[in-house]
Amino acid sequence: MIRPPEYVSSIRPYVPGKPVEELERELGIKDSVKLASNENPLGPSPRALEAIQKATKDLNRYPDGGGYYLKGALAAGLAVEPENIILGNGSNELLDIAARTYMRPGEEAVMATPSFVVYAMAVRSMGCAAIEIPLKKHTHDLEAMQRAVTPNTRIVFIANPNNPTGTINRKDEFDRFMEELPEGVLVVADEAYYEYVCDPEYADSMKWFRAGKDVLILRTFSKIFGLAGLRVGYGIAKSGIITEMNKLRPPFNTNSIGQMAAQSALGDHAHIAKSRETNETGKRYICGELDRLGLQYVPTEANFIYLPVDDSGPLYEGLLKQGVIVRPMGPGALRVTIGLPEENARFVAALETVLG
Repeated sequence: MIRPPEYVSSIRPYVPGKPVEELERELGIKDSVKLASNENPLGPSPRALEAIQKATKDLNRYPDGGGYYLKGALAAGLAVEPENIILGNGSNELLDIAARTYMRPGEEAVMATPSFVVYAMAVRSMGCAAIEIPLKKHTHDLEAMQRAVTPNTRIVFIANPNNPTGTINRKDEFDRFMEELPEGVLVVADEAYYEYVCDPEYADSMKWFRAGKDVLILRTFSKIFGLAGLRVGYGIAKSGIITEMNKLRPPFNTNSIGQMAAQSALGDHAHIAKSRETNETGKRYICGELDRLGLQYVPTEANFIYLPVDDSGPLYEGLLKQGVIVRPMGPGALRVTIGLPEENARFVAALETVLG
């Protein structure tokens, strides 16, 4: 059998969760609650759903390969030019394109751990080294990441808010990092949960884009916009960076339904506000209940909560048997998505049952 390069065969594949229906069948349970994938429990904007219906009549046609209208809407909202925007099959695809565009075998990228696992996968798929810097108080240690940058570093990945911990880097530390970073290094600021952040000191990555720095800001329609199933993300960067990435972007990488739904969702500010408020209300409730139960958790600016535990396995399995699906993050932590009020209450009740 033909064999891939060693740097490919050594990569551990991303492990997705099983379909809810399959878990219910295996465990003999019904009406389970899925709080594992950081989805918006309210679903898409009504405007997006209307756009999806309209888009179905042209499914025999290829989508707009350049995403003209969606890029135009994004550019207008961000006060940038369409040439500063690239669309992706989720922001996930843009991580891979960035690595393929700017890294050569033997080079390095710096990232935090634990953080989004796709960073290391994208880097290692290029035969490059993923330099993983431990979090400090569950947050990106930007000073340590700065020290890890060498002449062989091409990209620094910063998840802000971080997945899985929900923590953010604030303006002062992020600004210091950007000021001190040497030339020739691309900063990928992954802001998938950007719209959920309420802290006024949240780092301003757009400031550095407007200053002409080599920064690629990634955002997505999969989270607060509720369009995870349509896979639409976007990147913001200098036109020169976008031009080079577009050389490796597959044709028609964002589908027509996704483009139309995303464009409509952008303008539904009421749905965005409702989604944010639902999340804040759920966050206050769950954190209050965790305090009551005497359980540790990490304060979050995203739509999920990270729970450090002694042994995640029995707790995860116990919650599953109660019909509550969360995400195990290795042996020492669980991540739970903030859901609807009834889903959050179901999680707390199941947690109490499992803990006895």
